[in-house]
Amino acid sequence: MESTSWTTPGVFAGPGGVLTEDGGTLTGELTVHTEWEQGRARVAVQYQDGGEWYALAGSPVACPDPGVSRTVHQSAVEAVRAGGAVRFAPRVIPAA
Repeated sequence: MESTSWTTPGVFAGPGGVLTEDGGTLTGELTVHTEWEQGRARVAVQYQDGGEWYALAGSPVACPDPGVSRTVHQSAVEAVRAGGAVRFAPRVIPAA
């Protein structure tokens, strides 16, 4: 089974923080991690020095291939930086 992942540390959550499925709203310096597997991209965040990962609200998202997962990851990083504590919805998912 193929999987691809992307990780970006040192991302500061924008005003209002980032909404997660199981950890509520997180603020401050976070690490963003995206993993693609079987047509889905799962996006999670953790506090910079934390151990527990929290799924972004709205994750996982449909993602046709591992290459597109990079676009999903960058969209997630931008969403965390924007803050607003809203559900994650990637801006662009190119067709395969």
